[in-house]
Amino acid sequence: MTENEKKLLQAKHRLEEAEMHDRQKERKARTRRLIQEGAILEKALPQTTQMTLKQLEDFLCEVFKPIR
Repeated sequence: MTENEKKLLQAKHRLEEAEMHDRQKERKARTRRLIQEGAILEKALPQTTQMTLKQLEDFLCEVFKPIR
């Protein structure tokens, strides 16, 4: 393997590592946002804490259904 090939391979690996780091950062940010939104929902509508996910979905769809 020539020196240029090694450098190219190293650059490719650095790029892949940077992309992986960015994806991980985005996942963590999304997870944090979802947790915060869930906490706000529970604070605003405490009755939702006793609902199953399906019941919660149905409740929210009913409350926020589009008016036509």
